[in-house]
Amino acid sequence: MSDLAGDLALARRAALAGAEVGLRYFAALAELPRELKADGSVVTEADRAVEAAVRAVLGGARPDDAILGEEGGLTGTGGRRWIIDPIDGTAMFVAGDDRWLVLVALEEDGEVVAGVAVVPAQGTVWWAARGAGAYQSGIGDDEGRRLRVDPTGADTPHGATVGVIPDDYVHRPDRAMLEPLTAVARTAPWPVHAALLVADGRLDLAVQTRGQIWDFAATSLIVREAGGRYSGLDGRQAPDAGPSLFSRSAALHGATLKLLDGS
Repeated sequence: MSDLAGDLALARRAALAGAEVGLRYFAALAELPRELKADGSVVTEADRAVEAAVRAVLGGARPDDAILGEEGGLTGTGGRRWIIDPIDGTAMFVAGDDRWLVLVALEEDGEVVAGVAVVPAQGTVWWAARGAGAYQSGIGDDEGRRLRVDPTGADTPHGATVGVIPDDYVHRPDRAMLEPLTAVARTAPWPVHAALLVADGRLDLAVQTRGQIWDFAATSLIVREAGGRYSGLDGRQAPDAGPSLFSRSAALHGATLKLLDGS
C-alpha cells in the first residue's frame, strides 16, 4: 500500500519546484527562443527545464516509479506512474498570459490517485487526493480551502456557463463539434483553467478541445474530488488523448454528452 498523503505532498513539492523554474523563464520572455513541435504546438527551453526540475524531485524520492512527461516521454516501468505537464498552456506562457500551469499527477494501476495544479504566475496551488477531497491555496500557505462544485445549478446544458479551452483560437472542426453546446450554453471567460473553475463552483461546464493524458490527469481528479464529473467526449472515464468534458454534476454531464453526440 502506498502512502497517499506522502505521495500528494511529494507531487506538491515537485510541482512547486517546477513552478519556481518556470517563473524565472516567464520573467525573461523576451530572451526565450521558441520552437515548433511536429504537431505545430510551441515548445521552449522553459518546458524542458521545468520538466527536468519536476523529474528530479520525483525521481529522487521515488526512484522505482515510472514517470511520463510531455517533453521527456516515459521512463521506468511499474504500476505507479507520475504524469507531468511541465507548462500546460505554452502558447499562453510565451504570450505573457498568467494562466499557464504546472501539472503533476500520480497514477496507480491505471487510476489517478493524486493531482496538483500550480498556477505559478497567479501564486495559487490546486490539489486533490483520491477520497480526500480537493483544495486550493496560495503558494506557501499551509492550509487549503475546500473546493466544491456548485450544487444549485440546473442539470441541463441549456443556459449553463461553459469555459472552452483554448479561448483564443478554436480549430474549425472543433467549433463545429461544440456548436450544439455553444448554441444553448453561455460561453464564459476563465481567468484560471476552466476545469478548476468547475471544481470551485464558478462554472457549470468546461470543454478542452484537444489534449493528451498529461493535460487531464491532475485536473480530472481535482474536479471529481470536488464533486464533479470528468470524461472524454467519447465517454471514456480515464484521462487520455482527445477532447474532454468537465461538469458540475453527473446529470449535467450526461445531458451534455448526449447533446454533443447529437442524440
